[in-house]
Amino acid sequence: MVCERCQEREAEVHLTTIENDEMATVHLCSSCAGQEGISAFTSAPAPLADFLATIGTSVEDASEGTMSEPCPYCGTSSGDFRRSGRLGCPECYAHFEGQLRGLLRRVHGSTQHVGKLYLGEAAESDDRFAKLRSLRLRLDRAVELEDFEAAAELRDQIDSLEAVER
Repeated sequence: MVCERCQEREAEVHLTTIENDEMATVHLCSSCAGQEGISAFTSAPAPLADFLATIGTSVEDASEGTMSEPCPYCGTSSGDFRRSGRLGCPECYAHFEGQLRGLLRRVHGSTQHVGKLYLGEAAESDDRFAKLRSLRLRLDRAVELEDFEAAAELRDQIDSLEAVER
């Protein structure tokens, strides 16, 4: 494709813009793109694939046996995974489990998902209210069943939790 500005050189930069809900694509050579203030660059790697490429050697060293073997179901190799940042099939998770655990530990600090909710000071008070509600329901049930020993214990637990709130 020829540069749309100079009509002389091959277009190396393909810039797509959206203005007023209309998409426009401009094809420029590197020198015309430079004159427009746009730097010419080669294809940008996906962020995860780029990250995996930088740590690829340490991941492969972690367990040489299974990293060199491709997935027996789809044939995805560790190199394919490092280049694309994607696994080939659900079986890859089981096949590359050891390496994925190490990768997840380095990226996220843990290998276990603990949820999206922020558990700050408000969570402690919510937890206390939920526990009080549960204890009160159990107390009512113990009284209905005339289990007065259990009711007395539950009453004491409720009193101690309410004393903490004061």
